[in-house]
Amino acid sequence: MLISKMAAEGGGKEMNEIKTQFTTREGVYKLLTHSEYSRPNRVPFNSQGSNPVKVSFVNVNDQSGNGDRICFNVGRELYFYIYKGVRKAADLSKPIDKRIYKGTQPTCHDFNHLTATAESVSLLVGFSAGQVQLIDPIKKETSKLFNEERLIDKSRVTCVKWVPGSESLFLVSHASGNMYLYNVEHTCGTTAPHYQLLKQGENYSVHTCKSKSTRNPLLKWTVGEGALNEFAFSPDGKFLACVSQDGFLRVFNFDAVELHGTMKSYFGGLLCVCWSPDGKYIVAGGEDDLVTVWSFLDCRVIARGHGHKSWVSVVAFDHYTTSVEESDPMEFSGSDEDFQDQMIHFGRDRANSTQSRLSKRNSTDSRPVSVTYRFGSVGQDTQLCLWDLTEDILFPHLPLSRTRTHTNVMNATSPPAGATIITNTSSNTTNGNNSGANTPGINSLSTTLPRSNSLPHSAGTTTTTTANNTNKAGSGGGIGSGIMDSAIATGVSKFATLSLHDRKERHHEKDHKRNHSMGHISSKSSDKLNLLTKTKTDPAKTLGTLLCPRMEDVPLLEPLICKKIAHERLTVLIFLEDCLVTACQEGFICTWARPGKVGLLSSQNQASSPSGTVV
Repeated sequence: MLISKMAAEGGGKEMNEIKTQFTTREGVYKLLTHSEYSRPNRVPFNSQGSNPVKVSFVNVNDQSGNGDRICFNVGRELYFYIYKGVRKAADLSKPIDKRIYKGTQPTCHDFNHLTATAESVSLLVGFSAGQVQLIDPIKKETSKLFNEERLIDKSRVTCVKWVPGSESLFLVSHASGNMYLYNVEHTCGTTAPHYQLLKQGENYSVHTCKSKSTRNPLLKWTVGEGALNEFAFSPDGKFLACVSQDGFLRVFNFDAVELHGTMKSYFGGLLCVCWSPDGKYIVAGGEDDLVTVWSFLDCRVIARGHGHKSWVSVVAFDHYTTSVEESDPMEFSGSDEDFQDQMIHFGRDRANSTQSRLSKRNSTDSRPVSVTYRFGSVGQDTQLCLWDLTEDILFPHLPLSRTRTHTNVMNATSPPAGATIITNTSSNTTNGNNSGANTPGINSLSTTLPRSNSLPHSAGTTTTTTANNTNKAGSGGGIGSGIMDSAIATGVSKFATLSLHDRKERHHEKDHKRNHSMGHISSKSSDKLNLLTKTKTDPAKTLGTLLCPRMEDVPLLEPLICKKIAHERLTVLIFLEDCLVTACQEGFICTWARPGKVGLLSSQNQASSPSGTVV
């Protein structure tokens, strides 16, 4: 078991010591103490009652080669620095911008990477009282404040992100469980907004703002119950994954406003979510102390990971520790550096949709491919865990003779010619059109799963989930345009038109809401929505279903490493090209040099090496 293994590695006393380095198959990761960012006085922050410390990165592409910038919040304070990463020591005496807020605290923030320059950046900041501020920390300007009078939502902002491909649209989630789509060019109005129903489905509804002139919010989503803790866009920007306090992961086709699939935690709320670089897998973590891997194509849980001793606060894929081993060596020709360049380019490629990448892979000669996804997690137990999602987990039906020891995966993978992928589907699915370009064939999965490189399966109780695939029609091509055509026909053409103009790839409306807030919707459809609220999923009935398989029904992953790296709970994990970045609630942001990169800090002749690049 995990405990005995960790004890064998160093004993109980060593387990409580804070680590400054750890080793994986790639080599040794080392903490760079001189690259630590914090408040200028470097005094540990008394975090009791404060919101989690968060970190955002942006590259402003200046000609000096030092274009990385970092933003982080600590208590009531917000800092903006040049980020020197593994190259030079941090200089905390010279923040580019520093702000101290009264009566409210920053809770989250996000840069617009599309518009960032050396002279100007657009930074969104969410606050504990519900407002969202748009600032430029380079120009030291505050351009706009949204939800200023708290007429839209009075609860804490839990997550804020720019819509991929847009210079002006952004999405905000709240502790109320509501999520709103804004346009920076529009005002919020002087009275509380009124809404009209645009779309509703299983445990979710989407409303537009009903007003004589276009105003914020453009859309309001209500989904499930409890707070919406975090959301994340797929790499191509077409899908939106949301995790909530009700324990559900819900994945939406963002353009089509359709539910693609759902998953239920083993127990408790889900707190964090992330996508694999190719958009094929989603990892979620939360109050069940587990990391859960969910297949986007099959809409089912394919593995769980147990290593944390408390709530999992952040999960993230490592786009750089990724490799694909083809049986045909000619597919990737050139040097190792060329190969890595191709992989990094793939990870950043947001122009191609998930479906097109999958169809491209499926249209090749179905060569055997050996792949592994690397992801990490940090939790309130102050531990960092790294995980490998290997081939025997991804394709349990394939011969075990295939190589499965390499980390990484940036391409969709296909089985050898003649192999059949066996996946799960719910017998309760009402729409069987989840097939097509983005979904392989579906079948029930045998309970006798390979468990190499995983923990022994437990015989204890487990939680499960209900058949969640009722509204999976949204994943098919053409649905999005149908929904938007319908929206135009019902008098919301102003939103559709705005989306087409403001998004470079027609990525628009995204929002997530909760049914518990539907009673506040000022709409003639509120009675129907209240009925929908009463049909919520019973958690006791989800145990043992595709929504939440029993523990013995899916592989249980063991972490590659599980190390205590802080005194206080961890709140940040970001993978960059040369390093990984973590942060704890005391307000210390730590840089861990990747194997072979630690020398960059002291070697002037390597000062021009590539800096950490935001994924």
